[in-house]
Amino acid sequence: MENSSSSSAEAAPPSTVEYVGFWRRFLAFVIDSLIVLVVLVPLAYFAHKAGDWARLGEYMRHAMEQAAAGEHPDVAGSVSALGFSGPLDVLIQIVLPIAALFLFWKYRSATPGKMAVGAKIVDAKSGKEPSNWQLLIRFLGYFISIVPLGLGFLWIAFDRKKRGWHDLIAGTVVIYED
Repeated sequence: MENSSSSSAEAAPPSTVEYVGFWRRFLAFVIDSLIVLVVLVPLAYFAHKAGDWARLGEYMRHAMEQAAAGEHPDVAGSVSALGFSGPLDVLIQIVLPIAALFLFWKYRSATPGKMAVGAKIVDAKSGKEPSNWQLLIRFLGYFISIVPLGLGFLWIAFDRKKRGWHDLIAGTVVIYED
């Protein structure tokens, strides 16, 4: 039989919890972005032939010249026509990063960047790991946080508990690990 006092102590967040602020969370984001680049760029490179990259480079130079001349090049259409938006690209650029994000959130309560700064995501009420539903809502909340000029992320700097809009919507907080 478990000691009921220890389980009730685990149910409430510690009174001395320290919330992770904007700049630490921004640093975690930068670390995560660098890791994503280190992993995904080689995958994308090997997914396409050398000629694809040469044509893409030539097109990008041409598009920049057009933009400098005041024209509006169709970058998305041209990149797609060059073969850089197929199923393999969707897998590499969208599915893999989102899957990795959820796996880290679920099994570590943090991304590698958050782990590097000693932070983790917890349920705001209990201090325990967030539910799968909260993690999904938190992810969808990212879109709400970024759409109005990133104000939902900047909110972290002003909120008493250092929550972004995505945290407020999902009922999560980011705290320092013990």
